[in-house]
Amino acid sequence: MNTMTEKNIKESTVVITPPRFATVELILIGTAPLVIERFSKKAELMAKMQEGKSSGSKKVRTARDYDLETEAARYRSEEGWEGMNAAAFRAGMISACRLVGFKMTLAKLSCFIEADGWDKIDSLPLIQIYGASNQYSAHTRNATGVVDVRVRPMYKKWAAKLRVKYDQDQFSTQDIFNLISRVGAQVGIGAGRPDSKASAGMGFGTFEIVDDARREAVKKQFSIE
Repeated sequence: MNTMTEKNIKESTVVITPPRFATVELILIGTAPLVIERFSKKAELMAKMQEGKSSGSKKVRTARDYDLETEAARYRSEEGWEGMNAAAFRAGMISACRLVGFKMTLAKLSCFIEADGWDKIDSLPLIQIYGASNQYSAHTRNATGVVDVRVRPMYKKWAAKLRVKYDQDQFSTQDIFNLISRVGAQVGIGAGRPDSKASAGMGFGTFEIVDDARREAVKKQFSIE
């Protein structure tokens, strides 16, 4: 039987380096209208639970308040400003990795969005939207296939300040710039975006990164601090 000695034992050392994160701040400007549709499934389920068992098959129809429905589709921060779900940008970056052959599983661990604030209802991280909104209505189909009219806030002219935290062992600053550029041109943000799961999109929610030459002018135009 062979006897193990110190000479024939090979030791291997695994060196785990500490994370090296950096943050880049980008100014975005919309190249198409932005339509926000707050995820309301939780609210719908809670409303059904409060109703209890229906006594009949027919429901009493009440007049719809479109202004109220539009407001319900918005994200509002604890401070009162309007925003969009910060997670949408991170999801867009992960999705855009398919275009360049980068592993989406690695992107999940390597890029993060720093929030401007928190939603006043359910504390979701938000990115502030700079720009005025108006009521937008469109025909859609609900879960049962019935045609319905949905109203949502639309920002025809909009901008945002985006802070991306990224792992420097996976991405360079230029990588982040290019990835966000692809999100803006090919993925989009919000309802009706090109990368919509429910359809081929309506051309909404696209944007571009403002270059250094226009940065201060755009910040002044939209009162971005």
